[in-house]
Amino acid sequence: MLQVTGLTAAIGATEIIRDATLAVAEGQMCGLIGVNGAGKTTLMRALMGAVTARGTVTFSGVDLLAAPAHQRAALGIGYMPEDRRLVPEFTVEQNILMPTWSIAIPEHGKRLQWVYSLLPEIARFEGRRAFELSGGQQKLVALGRALMAGRRFLLLDEPFEGIAPVLAQRLAQVLLDLRREHVSVLIAESNRTHVEGLLDATYFIERGAVRQG
Repeated sequence: MLQVTGLTAAIGATEIIRDATLAVAEGQMCGLIGVNGAGKTTLMRALMGAVTARGTVTFSGVDLLAAPAHQRAALGIGYMPEDRRLVPEFTVEQNILMPTWSIAIPEHGKRLQWVYSLLPEIARFEGRRAFELSGGQQKLVALGRALMAGRRFLLLDEPFEGIAPVLAQRLAQVLLDLRREHVSVLIAESNRTHVEGLLDATYFIERGAVRQG
C-alpha cells in the first residue's frame, strides 16, 4: 500500500532523512523505532507533505511527493502528530471532525460514531474543550481525529509518549482492534516496549538512515 524508496528529506538546508526505504502492506502494522532526534517525525512529516523531500513515495499507485499535502486525507490517510496539534478552544467533537471541513468524507456522521465505538472514552467528554483535557486524553482525541481521515492508513507519531501505563494498555487494545478493520498503520516509537506483539514488521531509524529489523 505504501512504498517508500530513496527518500531524502531536509529542514531548511539540513538533511535529516537520508535515502530511506520502507514498505507497509495493506492491513499491516509496522513500527519505526528510533531514539529522540533520529528522524522519525521528519520522515512522517515528509510523507504528509509538510517537509521538503525527494525520492519515490507511492500510496496505492499515487505519487505522494507530487500530490498537494491536503490530498493525503482525501486518499484515506490519517496522521497523529507527536504534539497532538489540537485546537485548544474547540470541543473534542469539533477537533475530531476537522478533517471533514476540508475534504468530503462519505457518511462522516457514521464515521464519527465508529470512532466513538473504538474510543468510547472520548465520546463521554465530546462537548469539553481540548484545553480542559489531560495529556493522555488529548492523545486519544488526536487519534480519533486521525481515524476520521485514516480510513485506509494511519501514521502515528509517538502515540505512547508521556501517557500513564493504564492508558498505554488501552491504546494498545485500540490498535489491536484496528487490525481487525484492515487499516494499515505505521507507528513511530522511541522503543518497542508498548508495541511489542502488535507489529508485523519493524524498521529502525538512526541519524536519518532506515534499516529493516
